[in-house]
Amino acid sequence: MYFGRTGSTPPVVKNLIIINALMFLGTMGILQAYNVDLNHTLGLYFFRSPLFYPFQVITHMFMHGSLGHIFFNMFALWMFGKVLEQVWGSKRFLIYYFVTGLGAVFLHSLVLYLELHPLMNYVSQTYGIDTFTPDVVDRLYSMGDIKAKELAVGLLTPTIGASGAVFGVLLAFGMLFPNTQLMLLFPPIPIKAKYFVIGYGLIELYLGLMQPGSNVAHFAHLGGMLFGFVLIKLWKKDRTSFY
Repeated sequence: MYFGRTGSTPPVVKNLIIINALMFLGTMGILQAYNVDLNHTLGLYFFRSPLFYPFQVITHMFMHGSLGHIFFNMFALWMFGKVLEQVWGSKRFLIYYFVTGLGAVFLHSLVLYLELHPLMNYVSQTYGIDTFTPDVVDRLYSMGDIKAKELAVGLLTPTIGASGAVFGVLLAFGMLFPNTQLMLLFPPIPIKAKYFVIGYGLIELYLGLMQPGSNVAHFAHLGGMLFGFVLIKLWKKDRTSFY
């Protein structure tokens, strides 16, 4: 197995970690000083939400809600991403990272649409509401109607984190180095990368199906893995493109 210069962190992984860390520290600092949560501005909202802006498709990937959230994402990015960047080169790795991140957005948004669209139809038929301005969403939230409130929550809840892209990185590592032994923490047993990736993917699929509306965007994780798989297969076919 090729690790390249294992003692150094290649530039794209290093800069991604630095940017995420700075955004997290800045978010926490602004929240403490001004009681303004940047996650509510730079996080990704459903595209029919009055709080949605196109830039959120990118900015949400650099936002995290807690120290544990950013630590595990950045640790996985460093652990697996540095190997991929050393093998692929910086440009190809950066392309892969953002493609999988956008793939996570696509699948997460699709699943969210399937969950919220029936609620939108219900609100439209029951209350004649088809446009969701901030005032309208606030009114839906304050209603005693459970379905109306559920729709409002879906429109007002942002998605944050680099997890979609990180799961894409994990998938790539498992595909490129399938027989590499990884050590689980709980329980502390060795497992080959390919089985770790498959197992993690199945767990995410199960949780996504069994826990709709969860605070964890399981289908975003699966979207990163799915788009990563497709991109790697395309790259294997196209031997004329080198980055």
